[in-house]
Amino acid sequence: MKTLKNHLIRMGVALAVMGLTAVTSTAQTYPIKALKLVVPYAAGGSTDQLARAIAEPLGRALGQPVVVENKPGGNTIIGADAVAKSTPDGYTLFMGSSASLAVNPLLYSKLPYDPSADFAGVSMLAASPLVMVVPASLPVTNVKEFVELAKRRPDALNFASVGNGNPLHLAGELFKVATGIEMTHVPYNGSAPALTALLGNQVQVMFDVVLTSNPHIQSGKLRALALTGTERLALLPNVPTIAGSGYPGYEAGIWFAMVVPKATPAAIVARLNAEVTKILAQPDMKARFDGLALELIPGPSEEVAKYAQREQARWGRLIRDKGIRLEL
Repeated sequence: MKTLKNHLIRMGVALAVMGLTAVTSTAQTYPIKALKLVVPYAAGGSTDQLARAIAEPLGRALGQPVVVENKPGGNTIIGADAVAKSTPDGYTLFMGSSASLAVNPLLYSKLPYDPSADFAGVSMLAASPLVMVVPASLPVTNVKEFVELAKRRPDALNFASVGNGNPLHLAGELFKVATGIEMTHVPYNGSAPALTALLGNQVQVMFDVVLTSNPHIQSGKLRALALTGTERLALLPNVPTIAGSGYPGYEAGIWFAMVVPKATPAAIVARLNAEVTKILAQPDMKARFDGLALELIPGPSEEVAKYAQREQARWGRLIRDKGIRLEL
């Protein structure tokens, strides 16, 4: 019996050494081929621009190209599910967002992936407030005047978003709760049709990504009433926050993180985190994304899960109270 026990101990030690050697070897040889960075949105938007800005220097640092692959659709579900089911070898990366990593599990009763079970965080990447915009023809110049108008005409105001349950939709619902007004939500299939409707006065307000609305703000076609974050933006220095406009505690926005399939070796995750952190610390990256109203927020890989958990706690009550549920 003692001989068998000693044999098993020796086997266990040998296997542990083999496993450690395999992990070390994987980290030392990785990568030996091109990587793929999946973006769950169409090309051209802020998520895509962030991904491409990271992909090029990340490829140089790793010695292999990082190819951006756009997989839009299904409120980010198509791209997220594809990555969740991919081989966990460090060659498939995902541009996760507030939608894919935090909000979707609150909205869908049957989600084909589980963010906490299927993904391992690499690094937080960036966060951005939204901007509350109205057509220039709407007779309001600030949040107070908008709220007064809504209370005078409770059935006349509609707000656009890029789809039910999207962070832009939730920002509008949170605004209704904070101000006590009523507005009708009108979801559109993407930013372009939503902005077209806003510019055409078919809807009266939108909580939009700064990148997409800013050209229309600068041209004078849209009026920016407020930002949904906690601070003003250098890009829109004269636009106050909603919290600073009489509604303290109001905060909404979008954020992005890089994740990989859950079983990806820890040594590879650590390597990716180190390289991404160095890339985002470069002064030219900060300057580049200031122009897109994106604040770069790299950090330890475990911060991704913590951030997602905090966001789920923050939005869960609103989603339950408003009865917002979606089906695939």
